Amino acid sequence: MKKINLLLVLVCFCTGAFAQSNYVKEHFTKKDVYITMRDGVKLFTSIYTPKDASATNKYPMMMQRTCYSIAPYGEDKYPARLGPSEIMMKEGYIFVYQDVRGRYKSEGTWTNMTPVIDNKKSKKDVDEGSDTYDTIDWLVKNVVGNNGKVGQYGISYPGFYTAAGILSNHPALKASSPQAPISDFFFDDFHHNGAFIEGYFFTFPVFGVQKTDTTSKAWYANTMFNPGTKDGYQFLLDLGPLKNADKYYKDNFFWQETINHPNYDEFWQKRGLLKHYGKVKPAVMLVGGWFDAEDLTGPLAIYKTIGKSDPNAYNTIVMGPFGHGRWSRETGHTMHSNVYFGDSIATFYQKNIEAKFFNHFLKGKGDKNSGLPNAYMYNTGKKEWATFDKWPATNAVHEKLFLGADGKLANTQPAAEGSVSYISDPLKPVPYTEDNTTTMGFTPHNYMSEDQRFAGRRPDVLVYQSEVLNDDVTLGGEIMAHLKIATTGTDADFVVKLIDVYPPDEPNNPYMPNKNIILSNYWQMVRSEVMPARFRNSFEKPEALVANQKTDVNFRLQDVLHTFKKGHRIMIQVQSTWFPIIARNPQKFVENPYKADESDYIKATETVYNDSFIDVQVLK
Repeated sequence: MKKINLLLVLVCFCTGAFAQSNYVKEHFTKKDVYITMRDGVKLFTSIYTPKDASATNKYPMMMQRTCYSIAPYGEDKYPARLGPSEIMMKEGYIFVYQDVRGRYKSEGTWTNMTPVIDNKKSKKDVDEGSDTYDTIDWLVKNVVGNNGKVGQYGISYPGFYTAAGILSNHPALKASSPQAPISDFFFDDFHHNGAFIEGYFFTFPVFGVQKTDTTSKAWYANTMFNPGTKDGYQFLLDLGPLKNADKYYKDNFFWQETINHPNYDEFWQKRGLLKHYGKVKPAVMLVGGWFDAEDLTGPLAIYKTIGKSDPNAYNTIVMGPFGHGRWSRETGHTMHSNVYFGDSIATFYQKNIEAKFFNHFLKGKGDKNSGLPNAYMYNTGKKEWATFDKWPATNAVHEKLFLGADGKLANTQPAAEGSVSYISDPLKPVPYTEDNTTTMGFTPHNYMSEDQRFAGRRPDVLVYQSEVLNDDVTLGGEIMAHLKIATTGTDADFVVKLIDVYPPDEPNNPYMPNKNIILSNYWQMVRSEVMPARFRNSFEKPEALVANQKTDVNFRLQDVLHTFKKGHRIMIQVQSTWFPIIARNPQKFVENPYKADESDYIKATETVYNDSFIDVQVLK
């Protein structure tokens, strides 16, 4: 992996290309300023104002705060595009970009997922909410030609800053769209249910090195290392126990924080956003992708939390057939892995959903009659948009899919007790993908809808499938796995995957990127999640399993809207390794898995009993 590749992905993802744009330069005036926060720290901010803005021709402001650089720097340098889309750029807005504290040209100290301070007692009590408030306050008072209304948006980490900005409660913040936001680092992004996402191992320099001065350069670049291979599976397997990573990250503060806080303790808890939402002032539109391998949890969790904490808030959600952030740029033929969903879906979203939301609340009446539904959700099986008055839908009915010892998936519990077992060997872990090009760096987009035949044909992966469906079956809503397991070890991970099995006569679509893949009998992953059994009763206080004792392991998979069509089958796969997206569980209980010895990694026989079931919501 070349260092420059990762750096360019980060910066270009947030700001667009660095190339000069005639449109932006011709239509906007750029101004760079430092805005002073209440504690005296100055945050670097670039403001792009339409050239015809004046005291009589005012525009609302669209703001993005980011840790990934607001380049290009310099008042004579312009990006190729402004705003969340070209459509929005041409709608008429003042666009504001800001380096958050401790990053690039801003002052201050950087911290991941800045803890929220609900009760601020002095000017030294600062968080992303207060920085958002102070920034907006300065903008509405000092930017010429603004109409006093501000919208905030951002994808991924900028999505977190947007979600945290809701807590600012500034009266000028009228519309907020957190997109693929992180809501809690123990369940989003770098962890899933506390299981470490080892696939992000190579990204720690981006998040764990403090800069010493304001800079327009990626100061952390010299701490990134060349692994000498493009095969992340092999590199991380050869690395061995995670404690061996200190040779690379001994001085990386985020790595040290991660390995020294293996449980959901105060360190992680105070970085979560969900418990802080009360009364919500701005209109909110959460946005996510059903195949977002990085931040699928965040948009759904924040939407549901606001819905419970403030039922009267304008609180909506959009979920499309996208990988991480891919609704922000048009690809023509909308693909995810080998699955084709239609054409120009990102443009439809940008024009008919995103722009409509911001225009209504920043330029229009600003009431709750925006013309948009509460939930704009894409059905990834029917391959069409659907709208709902609430999510999950009121007509969603809970059904149980039992994991039969004969490999059948049925709605009724088997009459006789039974079980099936497999040997899990952490030294020969099940790969999460066949695409080795995605095993290093950031989000491995494709695996979220990838063909799962390669995994299901291994002896350490259990396969359960329904009969061929006589009618369409639409799963729409939440999914809960209720596993009844036993193990010869004292710890284990359990991965559950929901899969759509295509019929034998399924034709290939004309846009398939890999000509060696066939859709005939394709096993498309629809949803998946991992659960460390150590956290089955508490994420704060892990407990060892009792060897050979039947035990409940219950956990939530993220929501889904997918129609399994007539002639297809519904499949569930269960396994205990998923490498290297998930770090290997030693399968011997240790207090801190990040510091396990090589001898702690043991083979174990995992047993799944046939009273295990998956609770799904079916739309009738």
